[in-house]
This record gives sequence, structure tokens and C-alpha cells, in this order.
Amino acid sequence: MKIRPQAVFNKSLAEFDSKIFDKAVTISGVSINAQNVSQGDLFIAFAGATTHGISYLEQAIANGAVAVLSDQTVQATIPTFTHPQPRSLIGPISSWLYAKPFESLTALGVTGTNGKTTTANLVKQLWQLNSISSGLIGTLGVEILDKQMVLKRTTPEADELQAITAAMLEKKVSHLVMEVSSHALDQGRVMGAKYKIAGFSNLTQDHLDYHKSMDQYFLAKAKLFTKEYADLAVINIDDQYGKKLAAQVEIPLVTVSRKDSAASWYLSSAKAKGSGYQVEIQSSSGEKINAEFALIGDYNLDNLLLAIAMVSAAGMPVNQISSAISKLKSVPGRLESVSAGQEFTALVDYAHTPDAVERAIASVKTFTTGRLIGILGCGGDRDSSKRALMGKALLAGCDFAVFTSDNPRSESAAVILQQMTEGLQLKDAGVIEADRKQAIDLAVKMAKPADVILLMGKGHEVGQEINGVITQFDDRAELAESIKRLVV
Repeated sequence: MKIRPQAVFNKSLAEFDSKIFDKAVTISGVSINAQNVSQGDLFIAFAGATTHGISYLEQAIANGAVAVLSDQTVQATIPTFTHPQPRSLIGPISSWLYAKPFESLTALGVTGTNGKTTTANLVKQLWQLNSISSGLIGTLGVEILDKQMVLKRTTPEADELQAITAAMLEKKVSHLVMEVSSHALDQGRVMGAKYKIAGFSNLTQDHLDYHKSMDQYFLAKAKLFTKEYADLAVINIDDQYGKKLAAQVEIPLVTVSRKDSAASWYLSSAKAKGSGYQVEIQSSSGEKINAEFALIGDYNLDNLLLAIAMVSAAGMPVNQISSAISKLKSVPGRLESVSAGQEFTALVDYAHTPDAVERAIASVKTFTTGRLIGILGCGGDRDSSKRALMGKALLAGCDFAVFTSDNPRSESAAVILQQMTEGLQLKDAGVIEADRKQAIDLAVKMAKPADVILLMGKGHEVGQEINGVITQFDDRAELAESIKRLVV
């Protein structure tokens, strides 16, 4: 996908940096993907995970590239430029070309292991409910006002990010909230972007296949909370890494907490009410919020606090925030209910880290009167060290645990399941069923009226990847179909 602003931005590259771009070339776009090149683009080619972008130069030229920037010297029919780190220039060039769109937006960035998607969506809902024209970029895709598009990554590459935000401005969007991943921060995908406010939810084990250690993972996240990327930090200090981050940031700081009454925003009360809470929240400046909140789980209270603090810092009056909270809705694939006429409860959740699995199970247990039947798999080609922890959390938290496959990708589903269940004594408390569809059927056949089925791992995703092939697989649809076929 390539979202472009409708306006043509014709600019001479020499205006950006005449030392690098010493030939007369005018561009109207930037692209790092030869397939997405449009007429008038600068093609930026660098080394990827498996191939170098320069291998696709001819395709880029055929699609309309008028110049190429690379770390390799190449012969081409279009002007070529070299730089030792071309990737570092993608964001700055794209931002410059599209007239620095982030400077014209009230842009908020959210990072953390868990909670990014829900917090970002709560922020956008609060804006929408108060008639603020807004956009969103994240795991669920791109939203420009009421239009939605799918993204390949949580945080797009820098060329695409700047083009998307320029397109938002054309649609009269004034406010943007986006998820900022650790990979994006480490790889420089948000270079050229500047956020009015950066929010931090938490940091728990994930992505260690990439970052190698929790310290490196933390350092990647911490980049967002610097003067280069943000003007203000909003941090959850109940999280140990959040507390560490709050102690070291050099930009102005707002804190949120469910435990520390000295925080800038503090949850003074949360009383269970139906499938949600009656919440009382107070700020250090004496402002108070009393409202009904329809999402369950302590982690959603964390997400709510973070969202409230961020929109407040962005200028929304407390009375407008308070009146909108009762209208907030859950996010697709996050403890999303599946109802197909059955008497038991069926939920789908995106939990795919040990902490998220534990939190999802704990939240569901608060209203489960029968058995909790959990279904979980672990994705392939990702952090393998979290698999045993996720498996342990599933077996310990559920009355019956079904271990299955998620997206095995290039790995063996059997090996992944072996790692998930290593050292566990399943006996009568669990079963291994590698076929996800069969695993869902197994749980549905077991479920009785007071029980809850909690299907975790894929959430909103609509495909399953096995050996490079992605087939249609939506947990919500599969669960509903299984219920209709076996129960109703």
C-alpha cells in the first residue's frame, strides 16, 4: 500500500543538501520500495534483511524513479547519489519534501509492549466523540477520518509515514495518534517525525529475537522520549521500566498510576459494574473524573489513564473527557466477544506475550463462574524465549488449556508446541492440538453454559502464515463458525 497526498510536491534535491545531491534533479516523491515507486520519485536503496534494494533499481526506473540514492556506486540511466547511510536520510528527505507535515499536526505517539493499540484507539475515540478531526496509524492500519486502510507494519517506513501524514493534512485532519514500535525506533522509521506528546504503557518480554536483551529493548523504546522526537512524556510509573524511564527523561513529564496517588493522573477508585467499571480519576492539579468505563481488565484501566493524560496534555478539557468515557468501545481483537447464539461466553484476544496472556486470563477470571478454557499458540520466527513462559501462563491460569499453532511461518509447529509445553504436566488440565481450527472445535465441544472460551494470540489478524503461504484465518470468524456448526 502506498498512500500519497494528492498535491504534487516538486522540489529540487539540491535544496535539501547540495553536497550530497550535486546534480540537478527535481523530485515529487520518495520511495524505498521499487514496487511502490511513482513517476518523479527518488528511489532510496539500502541493505535489507535478505537483499539490497539496489537489486530492484531497474524496476524502480521502469516505475518512474528520476534519481537513486544508495550506499553503493551504481551505473544507471538516471542520476545516482551515494551516502554511507542512506537509511538515515529517508525520514528527513521525506519530511522536507512533504513540507514537514508533523509540524502542522497535533501528533501523539504511543509505545510499549502491550496496550499501544488500545490506548491509541481510546485517544482517537475521545477526539472523535468531541468532534476533533483525527487520524490513526497502528497495528489495525491507517484511519484518516472515517476511512480505513491496512498496513503491513505497526509503524510504517519513514517515506510512507511522511506521505500518510501529508495526505491527512489534505483531508483537514488536525490530530494524529500513532503506535510507535521498538523496531521502528531502532531502524529510524520515525526519523523526521516529531510528536507533541509521547506515551509509554509498559515493557515486558517480547522481541528479544531482535533486541537480544531487555536492556536493549528498553533503550530502543526510550529513544521516543528525547527532544529529537517529543516535546512531552506521559509515562505509566506502575511499570518498573516506566519508573526507570520517568527518572531519566529530560523533556517535561506527566505520570499516570493506579497505585501512586502522587502521580499526575491517579486512579483513585475502580468499582466493577457489569462488564466494566465505575472509575474515579483525579489529577495532581485537582481535576476529577467520575465515569462509567465499559472495558474490562486492570490493563485497560492503565490504557484509559494513559489515554486521558495524553488527550488532556494535548488540550482537551476534563469535562469533555469525562462525558466521553462512557461511550468508549473495545478495540477489535482485544477481548472481543463472539456471539453466535451459544450459552457460554467466547472471547478473542491479541495476547502474544507472557505478560499479556497473564493479564487477559486474570481479567476474564473476574467474571467467569464456570470453567475458563484457554486456547493459545506462539508465532514462528519470533522471540522463542517467551514460548515456555506463555505456555506456563496458559496452563496455570486456565481450568483447561489447549495448546495450538499461531503463525508458524518458517518454523515447525510441532517444535514450537514442544517449546511451549516443555516441563509442563498437562494430565487432565490440557491438550496439544496443532491444527488451530481443530483446537477451536475441541474447546467449543467442551464448553458448557457458564464457561468461557478465551482464544488468544491472533486477535484482529485475518490470515495464518505457514511456510511463506498466508491463508485466510480469522479467529473471530472461525470461532463463530465452530459454534454454529457444533453447538447452535
